Amino acid sequence: MYLRSLRPVQLRLLASLAQLGKLRLAADACGMTTPAASRMLNEIETQLETELFERRPKGMVVTPAGEVLVRHAAKLVHDIDQMAAEFDAHLAGKGGAVRVGAVTGGALAIMIPAILEMKRTAPLVDVSLDVSSTAQLMHGLERGEFDFTLSRVGSNDYSRDFDIIPAQTESVLLMVRRGHRFAGAGPVTLADLKDELWTMQDRGAPIRHALEIAFHDEGIDLPENLIKTASVVAIMALLRDSDVIAVITQEVADLLLSPPYSADLVLLETKKPIAIEPYYVLCPRDRMMSRAARDLLDRVRARVGQG
Repeated sequence: MYLRSLRPVQLRLLASLAQLGKLRLAADACGMTTPAASRMLNEIETQLETELFERRPKGMVVTPAGEVLVRHAAKLVHDIDQMAAEFDAHLAGKGGAVRVGAVTGGALAIMIPAILEMKRTAPLVDVSLDVSSTAQLMHGLERGEFDFTLSRVGSNDYSRDFDIIPAQTESVLLMVRRGHRFAGAGPVTLADLKDELWTMQDRGAPIRHALEIAFHDEGIDLPENLIKTASVVAIMALLRDSDVIAVITQEVADLLLSPPYSADLVLLETKKPIAIEPYYVLCPRDRMMSRAARDLLDRVRARVGQG
């Protein structure tokens, strides 16, 4: 059927004519001369054997038959324009999709600020951020689920598969609610806190491993009274409702203690600092990155360099 073979320029002419009401203005909008637009419209009407526009002294008015075509033509023209805009934005790094992952500290300190910075100049970029454990991030990275991640590497050798860029070191901090009996008590040892209620990540998590080493160095076992969770929301609820000691990083502490949240929580002062393995920017070597992903990666690298 003839309608199935209409070209985009013909659809655009019909939509422009209905909107503007004058052949000359519609021709200009379509980037053609008025005679060419007139011939194109006549050809369409001849093929369809019906008038699509009524010619009047003050302009052109859509006929009932024309309204059927114009309604769909306008939608198709809009979709074509949207397709072109999104494709151009993709090539310019202002569109497309980016999939990234980060450990909590890396997400708060580096990834989220970099994403927000990119969104200010490229609002059409579809960004997916997964904040998870290193084990889950590395599994996803190996399966191609992420463009890049901010995560730790542990004892495995990933140097052949990924570009590994040092990002940031972290310290383990201990947080309690202000009414906790050790709040404001001055420097404490882990032995002082051994019998308290704790919340920390499960075995295998770097932050948990750092705490295990710290307890071992003091010659004591890990607390037995503990709740295992990696969820910041769960940790906040536990701090609100109990005298739990939460094991967190500096970035999480900054989020909770700074405006606009300014939670009624405090950090315990420990006699010895508790160090945790640093995290890295990990980029697969065997995969091509979209321009938007490269843009975000550049912003992440810049923030890592500033740190």
